[in-house]
Parts: sequence; C-alpha cells; structure tokens
Amino acid sequence: MQPCDQLTGKETQVATLVWQGLTNREIANNIGTTEQVVKNYLRSTFDKLGVWSRLELALYVASHGGAEWRAPLEWPQPA
Repeated sequence: MQPCDQLTGKETQVATLVWQGLTNREIANNIGTTEQVVKNYLRSTFDKLGVWSRLELALYVASHGGAEWRAPLEWPQPA
C-alpha cells in the first residue's frame, strides 16, 4: 500500500488544493470548513506521507500526477 492510499478523501482534497497554491483560508472557504480543520487535515497528511512542509506536500502531489492525483469525482469544482 502506498502512503497516499492511507489518506481520507478530505486529506487528498486538501493536499491537491495546497498543490494548486491555495492558502489555508482559501482551502477552508473552498471545502466549507474552518482554517483550524484544514490545519488538522494538513498535520495528519504530513504524518501519513512523511513530509514536513506545504512545499514537500505540493511536490509529492506533483510527482504523483498533480491535478489527476486521486481526485474523487464528487469534489465540487472551484468557482
């Protein structure tokens, strides 16, 4: 099992939005939650993937397909 297979749908969505360059506030607004919840998703994602920063997370996503990286069909498209 790959480390990214351990991520929840929301963790994957947040990671993809980080890769797209959104801030925590923008991610929170995009997925309809608070910045603190986004920070919690990021902390969990960092632990599961073994990365230490948003940059490393973005590079991980980019090296695993970028926009096509585990994107569930039910995600709403950004406005």
